[in-house]
Amino acid sequence: MATVELRNLRKSYGAHTALAGLNLAIGDGEFLVLLGPSGCGKSTTMRMIAGLEEPSGGDILLAGRRINDVAPRDRDLAMVFQNYALYPHMTVAENIGYPLKVRGLARDDRAARVRGAAARVELGSLLDRHPAELSGGQRQRVALARALVRTPQLFLMDEPLSNLDARLRTVMRAELKHLQRDLATTTIYVTHDQVEAMTLADRIAVLNAAEIQQVGTPAEIYARPANLFVAGFIGAPPMNLIEGACDGAAFRTGAGLLPLAAPPGPAVLGVRPEDIALVAPEGAPLAGTVYSSELLGDSAVVTVALGRQLVAAKVGPAGGLPIGTPVGLCPDPTKLHIFDAATGLRRADPDLGRVA
Repeated sequence: MATVELRNLRKSYGAHTALAGLNLAIGDGEFLVLLGPSGCGKSTTMRMIAGLEEPSGGDILLAGRRINDVAPRDRDLAMVFQNYALYPHMTVAENIGYPLKVRGLARDDRAARVRGAAARVELGSLLDRHPAELSGGQRQRVALARALVRTPQLFLMDEPLSNLDARLRTVMRAELKHLQRDLATTTIYVTHDQVEAMTLADRIAVLNAAEIQQVGTPAEIYARPANLFVAGFIGAPPMNLIEGACDGAAFRTGAGLLPLAAPPGPAVLGVRPEDIALVAPEGAPLAGTVYSSELLGDSAVVTVALGRQLVAAKVGPAGGLPIGTPVGLCPDPTKLHIFDAATGLRRADPDLGRVA
């Protein structure tokens, strides 16, 4: 187990900046997720921690020790990749034990540790099989066991569940969460899937355009996104972002106005779909027509056209409406978010969310 600290970590490829001065501290035993779209720098960060990429600048500290110049094999970490990278000619036991064989561990000791790692991921009955005889979820467990068998200070996981179908991803998320808590090993996990990040992480570092946008617990990031990018990236469906302006007493848009005590000026109103009620259009703060209605099983998402803007409301399964129906929207006034239209940053306003 170990802490990880990244100090002004940078990576450039010629004129392209892949990572621009990242600063991040990860606690001992913490499960931290690097979340962001493709090309944001999250996998580059992980590869530099692993020693597979050389930083253009900055420092990487593992357990307080600077490891920039330490060879990958000497960093005492284990990686799990998106592709399982299993040897097809080896059995499950041989795949799991291969890192120990490379290090010259005695056969009996190696076999005992392989059995222990396999038991942790429920592969004890499959040790004599080959990868081609396994399901996708079982192959991923083999890759995990191969990482576990080394008992490293640090786990690095680069989108390890992305090749699985939706049902298996759900199962494996629960297993990963339980396993990491049981081992209490510091883990850095890379993904572009915000559902994975929200369900797995102790903390999330949201990246975009080579920079960290926000770091916090899943609850903190969901409840108080730092800027428009985070607001639109986190949540399924994502937060509604409505363009308009504040006049000091209300937020005004072409489809109506909301009483709101916020500094005057062009702004973007954020409100999550579950925080909007559908009401009769007469007298509603915002009014438009139903653009689409989607039944999700336990709920329905009704998308309403407010002029040129589309706003989603998440309602009960019986709350769907036919396309073209006039409808009013009533956002919860205690759960509104105001962002500056020019900078995209959240406005630090103590009266945010209070009606005027």
